[in-house]
Amino acid sequence: MGRLRELLEDIQISPVHETDPVGVADHQPRFLNAVVAGHSRLDARELLRALQEIENEAGRERPYPGAARTLDLDLILFGDSVIDQPDLRVPHPRFRERRFVLEPLAEIAPNLKDPESGRTVTELLAGLGR
Repeated sequence: MGRLRELLEDIQISPVHETDPVGVADHQPRFLNAVVAGHSRLDARELLRALQEIENEAGRERPYPGAARTLDLDLILFGDSVIDQPDLRVPHPRFRERRFVLEPLAEIAPNLKDPESGRTVTELLAGLGR
């Protein structure tokens, strides 16, 4: 978390959630998921690059989509920005359907709004059902 604290101000960190792997190509152990929120002086592209640098330093390799990973840092939201570029999509295109993102995010920012749908994190989570 030390590197993330260098990138973000007013940082909030959710509890860790242990979940079954989602969207992976082969058998993998359960994942540990958490959400970190804060404010950054970097723009979205710079922040994404910094997150990828942290992943690389942790030994992350990307041999094929869904490959096992040591660390996966995604940029889920960036304020009220909507960015749709080939190498950067914000909000993250699948965050609304991922309980492993929404549950920890609801613990630290339940009223945060999705800039595309206008729904809060709590509303998105409730929409998933069980």
